[in-house]
Amino acid sequence: MVRATWNGAELAKSENTIEIEGNQYFPKEDVNLEYFEKSDYHTRCPWKGLAYYYHIVVDGQRNENAAWYYPEPLEKATMITDYVAFWKGVVVTIE
Repeated sequence: MVRATWNGAELAKSENTIEIEGNQYFPKEDVNLEYFEKSDYHTRCPWKGLAYYYHIVVDGQRNENAAWYYPEPLEKATMITDYVAFWKGVVVTIE
């Protein structure tokens, strides 16, 4: 089981994550989207494509662009379509 938490809230919990480049990517259905707000921020990975971001908001505290996903990844990364990964203080633990 893999869990992602921030500010006392469980953001995601899954037995079906995919690890890429040291990051755990969670299937969207295993992510608690009530804590997420879409961001206008984007980055581009040369082999995964255009990443979209979410802000995480828990108990009035906001973590800017702390989660990302690839809605239309490039061919080599299609296995993580819409999977969500975290950074910026989000704690990911593997049990």
